[in-house]
Amino acid sequence: MILVIDVGNTNITCGVYKGKELVTTFRITTKIKRTSDEYGMMLTHLLKMNEIKTQDIEGAIMASVVPNVMHALNGAIVRYLKVNAHIVGPGTKTGIRITNDNPKEIGPDRIVDVVAAYEKYGGPVLVLDFGTATTYDLVTEDGCFGVGITAPGIAISAKALWEDTAKLPEIEIKKPQSILARETVSSMQAGLVYGQIGQTEYIIRQVKKETGIENLKVIATGGLGRVIADETEMIDVYDKTLTLEGLRYIYEKNRKL
Repeated sequence: MILVIDVGNTNITCGVYKGKELVTTFRITTKIKRTSDEYGMMLTHLLKMNEIKTQDIEGAIMASVVPNVMHALNGAIVRYLKVNAHIVGPGTKTGIRITNDNPKEIGPDRIVDVVAAYEKYGGPVLVLDFGTATTYDLVTEDGCFGVGITAPGIAISAKALWEDTAKLPEIEIKKPQSILARETVSSMQAGLVYGQIGQTEYIIRQVKKETGIENLKVIATGGLGRVIADETEMIDVYDKTLTLEGLRYIYEKNRKL
């Protein structure tokens, strides 16, 4: 079995694979500062709760956009799981050719997503990740990744509303019954959700227009991706575990080196 870990700005999402089968997933909050022992106890406990023995973990791979947690987290994996984790970064074999003007600026999470989308669905493919930020990344038919768009995530936009305005409340992010809202909560939900749908559809159309690629597959992932994918025909597939799958693909590619 292998442990795959996606360290995001909000959550650390973990998955355990037995071959190609995703056996279980669990999450840990990112923003709380922890020691390697605390991470170790949490990982071993969560594995045990999912009926997985720590000695059955034969390898690990991590992609992170939060550098300051990596020392403690990596130390926990070495000490408590007795494996060395591969960390996605420069020198990692991915099967994707990065043609961006500055490849080192691209987040490992985005690389992992495009690897998974290209391996599973082929190219050309546009990958939408509705996470803390909303990202749109294009991979061409021959596996080149050099185009990406970054926008504020839905949760960031919502947080800005209730933190930076005196009278707007914290709300659940979901589609209201109608865009014609008649009270504060549904008016905020309408603006957030329908605004994101509009942004998503416009960006997809513009990418197709400027690239001339009409047969572009559009794959969505991320925590709030389902909310948007269900409301537009311009997204072909919502793939909840795309990032974890990408980590597995990259682990396999690098294990063969």
